[in-house]
Amino acid sequence: MTLKISSKPATAVKICGITKTHQALEIASLGADAIGVIGVKHSPRFVEETQRRKLFEALALKNPNIERVWVVADLEEKELLNGMTGNGIPSVIQLHGKESLQKCKELKKTFPEIKWWKAIRIKEKYDLDFVQDYKSSVDSILLDAWDQNLLGGTGEKLPLQWLKHPDFPIPWWLAGGVSTEWIGD
Repeated sequence: MTLKISSKPATAVKICGITKTHQALEIASLGADAIGVIGVKHSPRFVEETQRRKLFEALALKNPNIERVWVVADLEEKELLNGMTGNGIPSVIQLHGKESLQKCKELKKTFPEIKWWKAIRIKEKYDLDFVQDYKSSVDSILLDAWDQNLLGGTGEKLPLQWLKHPDFPIPWWLAGGVSTEWIGD
């Protein structure tokens, strides 16, 4: 589960790592705001293209307001372009790799019809300072716990005291260890 926090007092929920269409539709019916599908091939939750398109197409048909998030990392431009055309396309592309600030800016400018989210892996509190740099390059930031071996999906929590008074210039999502027991905090 991922939470979105913005300058407005609204919180949104994204469920990520979904692999089956029936799961996605059930989660959407429960009121999630976004559903993420992993496009990173070495992830255990990777969803191949045909299945991803089927899942996104079903979501777009039955839940048109839900964000369909394709999570990718350092994807070749040809694959990225292919994923944005045809049936079953994402409404959001979440960049979870080493994509540069300039690359993010170019993608947002070239493909304004897609929302672009950039994941930043947070190891130390000062890593949060990098959020400021992305304000004109992406539509939202995803803060995820750093792990030496994994790009995301670690289940690790960021220390809440680091997020007490953030002054981020764009909406942000919090990932890593988010659960119903923790949301109250």
